[in-house]
Amino acid sequence: MSKHVNEVYQLRINLKDVKRPVWRVIQVPSTFSFWDLNCAIQDAMGWSNTALHEFIMKDEDDTIYIIALPDDDLVYEALNPRQELLADHLPQPGNRFEYMYDFDSAWEHDVIIEKTIKAEEGMTFPVCLDGEGACPPESVGGAWEYDHALELIGNPTHEEYDDAVSSLGRDDFDPADFKAVDVEFDDPEEIWKKRF
Repeated sequence: MSKHVNEVYQLRINLKDVKRPVWRVIQVPSTFSFWDLNCAIQDAMGWSNTALHEFIMKDEDDTIYIIALPDDDLVYEALNPRQELLADHLPQPGNRFEYMYDFDSAWEHDVIIEKTIKAEEGMTFPVCLDGEGACPPESVGGAWEYDHALELIGNPTHEEYDDAVSSLGRDDFDPADFKAVDVEFDDPEEIWKKRF
């Protein structure tokens, strides 16, 4: 742990609009950039980090602003996540902000700041403390399509069963399959080098 890290955010990330709960609780240092947080969310949730993302924030006056990678597809101005630190933007515990992954599938997440804690020597970050529910396969398309595929996967005689299996990636997909101890976090700088 870096000596200048003195505050840690505990965040609960809830995947929105799905019937079966999918959520994670992670801890990240206040010195993380929003790119680092994106990578931590991706790893904790189980996403592939291959699509665009954005953080939707509010300032003290409830004015909405966006933190997102610069891209020609964006039709609004955004702050660069590699240049913005969590400590400069995150509100107090109990408040929340939004995280969107993959603008086509629109995987929306509600991020709640559960608490802040003082960092102690020997702590390592990020860490996933808890969670529930398997991450939907990105090939499924979106929240509605995921719920629909889960309904069909239990009915092999349904005419759309094969399509559901294809979108979920396998016929034994288990929507409850998640263990926090299995989460491994990749180095955000290595991810950046591979993607860009």
